[in-house]
Amino acid sequence: MSALRPGTVAVVEAKAGADLQVVTASTPLDTESREWLAALRSTNAAARDEAIERLHALLLRAARFEVSRRRAAQPHVRGGDLDDVATQAADDAVVNVLRRLDDFRGASRFTTWAYKFALYEAAVKLRKRAWQGREVPLEPEGWSVFSDAGLGPDAEAAQSELVAAVLTAIGEVLTPHQRRVLVALAVNGVPIDVLAERLGTNRGALYKTLHDARRKLRNHVSERGLALEGTEER
Repeated sequence: MSALRPGTVAVVEAKAGADLQVVTASTPLDTESREWLAALRSTNAAARDEAIERLHALLLRAARFEVSRRRAAQPHVRGGDLDDVATQAADDAVVNVLRRLDDFRGASRFTTWAYKFALYEAAVKLRKRAWQGREVPLEPEGWSVFSDAGLGPDAEAAQSELVAAVLTAIGEVLTPHQRRVLVALAVNGVPIDVLAERLGTNRGALYKTLHDARRKLRNHVSERGLALEGTEER
């Protein structure tokens, strides 16, 4: 079983700190889950540190699994870098699990719930690593992405009208920030985690910006008797 890197326990406790309160779960917990929670919330420092080390080892295995599963899509990332990604993912996952212990309601085993944090962190860090050193395109690399080859004359004419309306809205209706976010995420395929890091913001703020931008586009083309497919409110 892997041990934490020196100082990790102290960092985890410093970040998790006041979040280690005991609450009653809404669903009866299995014995193993109760034991995990009790150990991670223990007032005995040695017992808590040992539980955190076991948690880190568990999440490191999960992160390494996810990194290995995604390795084929990251051919430019070397083996040592992948292991570093997995370790960073496990470190951050431990911090997040401890910070959110009160969110665990027993719908699954504690280990299954905790695993998800490691898988998520590994996926995010791999996406960021893939874009490391790359320029994030905030302007369209080509508007041909809106075109659909093979359409008949009537359909092609209708599509051309719609594309023209969308391009006008992107250029005139959206704010510069909305335009950058829409183009980066929806046109150029930049991962939202990468864009959030580059713009110094967070996923929630970008989702809100993207939602507002799409609403403006939808309203603009609707006023011209057109419709954007797949943009209805959910």
